[in-house]
Amino acid sequence: MNILLVEDDKAIAAGLEYSLQQDHFTTVICYDFASAKEIITEQIDQFTLCLFDLSLPGGSGYELCKLVKEKSDIPVIFLTAVDDEVNVVMGLDMGADDYITKPFRIRELLSRIKSVLRRYQKHSQSKAIIDIEKIRINTLEGKVYKQGAEITLTALEYRLLLIFANHLGQVLSRNQLLEQIWDVAGDFVNDNTLTVYIKRLREKLEDDPQHPTMIKTVRGLGYKVGDSYVP
Repeated sequence: MNILLVEDDKAIAAGLEYSLQQDHFTTVICYDFASAKEIITEQIDQFTLCLFDLSLPGGSGYELCKLVKEKSDIPVIFLTAVDDEVNVVMGLDMGADDYITKPFRIRELLSRIKSVLRRYQKHSQSKAIIDIEKIRINTLEGKVYKQGAEITLTALEYRLLLIFANHLGQVLSRNQLLEQIWDVAGDFVNDNTLTVYIKRLREKLEDDPQHPTMIKTVRGLGYKVGDSYVP
């Protein structure tokens, strides 16, 4: 399992890297905000979990957490010397999965990491079958059904549907969608292409594509599918 560790104190980073590797994790270390942002933007799908120091040269762990959560459904744990309630609540509201204050015992951190990963694994398993109105997505088989009949989707159409399925009840902007489907099949996806794929999905999935009830347009903001996911 690959962990992205962002920590500006090189001594702490080295100690964490050694301990994580002893527990069979691999790590990629960044020492500042800019380099971490670049890796998150280009390679976040290669990671299983992120460990972010809160105060970083050039930015904050909060901003990195927000960026990760926009791009991928992987856990984020904050490492920080700040332990007041306001910062704890703010970090969790930003989407962080856990929050551990310095100094901490490495065994406690490893326990927290494994606990968060277990929660995510259970959550992922529960999402093997996703139902949205009359549509059923079997993520293990990579197949989509409408009222029991299989629907044939292209790779990009399926990827787009999965993005919506993994963010049920959330409004996703066109930019967020473009960032997540760009180049998934080796093709450049621009704004006009996204419009075409939304139209194609509606034609295949909606009872009345001209009046969609599943893939809804939220004027001025983007698109929304379904209600929030409940495991």
